[in-house]
Amino acid sequence: MTIVHLPTAGGAQEPLTLTSGAVPTSDSRRWNRIAYAAVHVVSNPSADIDPWLDVDIDWDRTLAFREYLWDLGLGVAEAMDTAQRGSGLDWPTSLELIQRTAAAAKARDGAKLVCGAGTDHLAPSPGVTIDAVIAAYEEQCSAVEATGARIALMASRALAACASAPDDYVKVYDRVLSQTAQPVIVHWLGQMFDPALAGYWGARDHSEAMDTCIEVLCRNAAKVDGIKVSLLSAELEVAIRDRLPDGVRMYTGDDFNFPELIGGDGNRHSDALLGIFDPIAPIAAVALTALGDGDKPNYNKTLAPTVPLARHIFGAPTQFYKTGVVFLAYLNGHQDHFTMVGGQESARSLLHLAEIIRLANAAQLFDDPERVAARACPVFMARGVEI
Repeated sequence: MTIVHLPTAGGAQEPLTLTSGAVPTSDSRRWNRIAYAAVHVVSNPSADIDPWLDVDIDWDRTLAFREYLWDLGLGVAEAMDTAQRGSGLDWPTSLELIQRTAAAAKARDGAKLVCGAGTDHLAPSPGVTIDAVIAAYEEQCSAVEATGARIALMASRALAACASAPDDYVKVYDRVLSQTAQPVIVHWLGQMFDPALAGYWGARDHSEAMDTCIEVLCRNAAKVDGIKVSLLSAELEVAIRDRLPDGVRMYTGDDFNFPELIGGDGNRHSDALLGIFDPIAPIAAVALTALGDGDKPNYNKTLAPTVPLARHIFGAPTQFYKTGVVFLAYLNGHQDHFTMVGGQESARSLLHLAEIIRLANAAQLFDDPERVAARACPVFMARGVEI
């Protein structure tokens, strides 16, 4: 047995026996849902940089993780918020990431890939013009399409800062979508993920914002493959889903309620574009196979243990969820260190990381308990706790 002694809120420690989860197998050919994992990047810890200011990526490890997801049958959603767009990953590095991942996807049959295009090279301020936002979107969309990849159209901090009315959003999206070569996935990222996006679509009330969002989708339905909604509200997602124009998919971005939303209500369902599919990829793949086989009870049973973990990783302040995602990638051997772009390995507490270990263990996400213990120990010791 492999036992670790994890810290508790009272300053004590409690033992946890780490268990080995079975390495699952799946068959994506039988899936009846489209599923993308929004993926993290692996930082280069040996780079001589100022990590809060500069970026250096371990390209081999970063691309190897994408290959691992494709091997499982999942699609890759590249250079989005899980990859720390807007929280350490700048546009020049994002573009190189997109170019490298697109080249890797072309070398594989059937590899699904969408890549984030936004306006993050344009500093948000009330003085920015709507035309400047449009030009920024056009620049990034053109760069993504030049790689052959499809676009995930990310929400814009600059637009949120300068828009004076819902019509400004309609103008920007109409203009940008009219020029895309292939249908895109529009991303509505809520303020819990990025406080700078509060009031997106011209209203702080999500029900009012929904009206503008749906108007944009209806006006541009031929240019929209789907919408990824990241509001952490199943009720809001279902309300939007019920109003989508024919042919436009709902891609759930709800890392709290994803099993029920993907499973559907018997009439409608959501496809998936999820950050939580990065750390739970093998289990998600098995669940999707069960769902494709019509075995919804087994689908629910397979995903149920991952929900408490997801709710913890994405708990408030939600924008720091990437720390938990990378911590699990480190524990499971997908990278050799717990160092993040922007130094965000420090964004969550020791108690938060300890609970991730407990919940991931309960979800049977660890295939090598001895490795997990060996890798967790130095992280906790660096913060003054010997486990």
